[in-house]
Amino acid sequence: MGEPEAGSEFANRAAAAAGPMADTQYILPNDIGVSSLDCREAFRLLSPAERLYAHHLSRAAWYGGLAVLLQTSPEAPYIYALLSRLFHAQDPDQLRQHALAEGLTEEEYQAFLVYAAGVYSNMGNYKSFGDTKFVPNLPKEKLERVILGSEAAQQHPEEVRGLWQTCGELMFCLEPRLRHLGLGKEGITTYFSGNCTMEDAKLAQDFLDSQNLSAYNTRLFKEVDGEGKPHYEVRLASVLGTEPSPDSEVTSKLKSYEFRGSPFQVTRGDYAPILQKVVEQLDKAKAYAANSHQKQMLAQYIDSFTQGSIEAHKRGSRFWIQDKGPIVESYIGFIESYRDPFGSRGEFEGFVAVVNKAMSAKFERLVASAEQLLKELPWPPAFEKDKFLTPDFTSLDVLTFAGSGIPAGINIPNYDDLRQTEGFKNVSLGNVLAVAYATQREKLTFLEEDDKDLYILWKGPSFDVQVGLHELLGHGSGKLFVQDEKGAFNFDQETVINPETGEQIQSWYRSGETWDSKFSTIASSYEECRAESVGLYLCLHPQVLEIFGFEGADAEDVIYVNWLNMVRAGLLALEFYTPEASNWRQAHMQARFVILRVLLEAGKGLVTITPTTGSDGRPDARVRLDRSKIQSVGKPALERFLRKLQVLKSTGDVAGGRALYEGYAAVTDAPPECFLTLRDTVLLRKESRKLIVQPNTRLEGSDVQLLEYEASAAGLIRSFSERFPDDGPELEEILTQLATADARFWKGPSEAPSGQA
Repeated sequence: MGEPEAGSEFANRAAAAAGPMADTQYILPNDIGVSSLDCREAFRLLSPAERLYAHHLSRAAWYGGLAVLLQTSPEAPYIYALLSRLFHAQDPDQLRQHALAEGLTEEEYQAFLVYAAGVYSNMGNYKSFGDTKFVPNLPKEKLERVILGSEAAQQHPEEVRGLWQTCGELMFCLEPRLRHLGLGKEGITTYFSGNCTMEDAKLAQDFLDSQNLSAYNTRLFKEVDGEGKPHYEVRLASVLGTEPSPDSEVTSKLKSYEFRGSPFQVTRGDYAPILQKVVEQLDKAKAYAANSHQKQMLAQYIDSFTQGSIEAHKRGSRFWIQDKGPIVESYIGFIESYRDPFGSRGEFEGFVAVVNKAMSAKFERLVASAEQLLKELPWPPAFEKDKFLTPDFTSLDVLTFAGSGIPAGINIPNYDDLRQTEGFKNVSLGNVLAVAYATQREKLTFLEEDDKDLYILWKGPSFDVQVGLHELLGHGSGKLFVQDEKGAFNFDQETVINPETGEQIQSWYRSGETWDSKFSTIASSYEECRAESVGLYLCLHPQVLEIFGFEGADAEDVIYVNWLNMVRAGLLALEFYTPEASNWRQAHMQARFVILRVLLEAGKGLVTITPTTGSDGRPDARVRLDRSKIQSVGKPALERFLRKLQVLKSTGDVAGGRALYEGYAAVTDAPPECFLTLRDTVLLRKESRKLIVQPNTRLEGSDVQLLEYEASAAGLIRSFSERFPDDGPELEEILTQLATADARFWKGPSEAPSGQA
């Protein structure tokens, strides 16, 4: 393993800011919930070939997920390598004996295990949900003694000491710029070099649009020459780098450009050795593919990761959409753009899951009713897709989900052009819902006592309904008005009228523009808000509830708990708002706060939030929803809001969309709600998001075994220690070499760029 530079540049001045013990916002508590994903039965039902297919896809996903470390923070790859070293040499129980002998208390050692489990779960040292840094909740000197006296340090003293010197200070550092992910002075990100500002991000997006290049698999690096002139490198993720290769759609783009007076260079080879391992496993999976769609899909993914081509990934996604109802479902690539501060670069993720047939049957019935239900949405037919492309909608039990976190449901691909013309797939992740969203009564905050039992009883079923509607008819609805490169429109300019203005359509998307590139920083959250609103709106429809098996009083309870859950989530969302920077750190939570504001604005006592004092004498609050007013007050308010959201999205009206969305998303201390004060109460009573332990698959001869782990921080650590049995040390070396090669782009953390808006 190549020893990283001791005290590398970006760590040099972190020490000064390490400060006292961390505020609870920046630690994971010792009693954090840990759950294991249960997919034993789903795996048992797979044939030998399906197991081999799932195994190789899982390997590809886990390898690719390591790229997230390089997409998160400059120090994350070193922290991962250090933990990996530590726990390969001694498992958590063995290391515990050493730690206690070094003078740590049981609580301090548990705090270290929770920190390590958090790094593995989030693929970095920033929370995947909320983008907040978390630090070890024990004195740095004590952790240093454990690490430098460990078995790993005895075996490889220079390497372990080098890793600790590179990341030890930054592991604990909470100086303001390092507390959150962000761009410029707002935070740290490795999607951009540390000297980039929002202006650089906008310029780069315009450049990418001008060359018809997607930002999904890119990072942006800026270097300033001796005369103060910026030079930009747009680096694509690929196995191939500078070596000559056969002509492809990418090779012609790999050159120097002059754009608006600034030099741009398009290069490739980001994460190359990691993607090489992904490609090798995808190639092995091809031998066990169930049909030609899967084979062609994998061939295109291999081409995409080899060449750095998003167009190839789109082609793979087409075959994926056409592969209806597979037993083993998967998706892999640079997918979600939530964590790019600009909102257009995709984080690597890969999942492998097995279809749950009973729950999928309900979703299939929802799909069969979709065309009829789309007509219930509150916008004119011209604002809906010309043809509803019947998607797959399945409930899946996840075997593997590699990346920074595990969602409850997914609607993909995210490519607008494919979604509008080829369709998409929806998945609800059943075994994730079963463990991640289970709630204990004593931990239920901000609800009236008489709502709690009802909430616990119906939260699961109502969430199934909401996820189904959100993914299928939320993300799956709505048309974008586009003028193509030949000047042709996909709507009738003469007859289509904007229902908000009563006039003809004044704005649209031009060739090369996408929803993400146009709406950038608000795109993700705005779209989540639209999908959540569709779920709330359509769950009022009796036919929807019948599909899920609810009628009469049960149906009324499902509606009530779904709406109650949304307004409570809007209050909980305040944890993810940063007052100092006036920004939101989590797209879904911002969306839920916006919906809460819309329902509060509806008035007439529909929703009330009352500050109270808890039984512990500390500030508390109660959120109430008047169930008798959901239909009469809530529905019309949501209808008006949803129509505006869709019209502004369809017409690409960025100015109007921003004004509407940012208006509702503003957090102030204005009465009656006093949200900034309420935020303090929410932080006081917040519960940390659960950590999820995933199994491993292991090839024994031609048989695939499922390895499961206990639901604890130690179990989660063991699952990662056994995840890469053949090449763990090689991966540590790859990660640290890749991080060290780019370390110069993140100098001292204090050196935020100037001129940041």
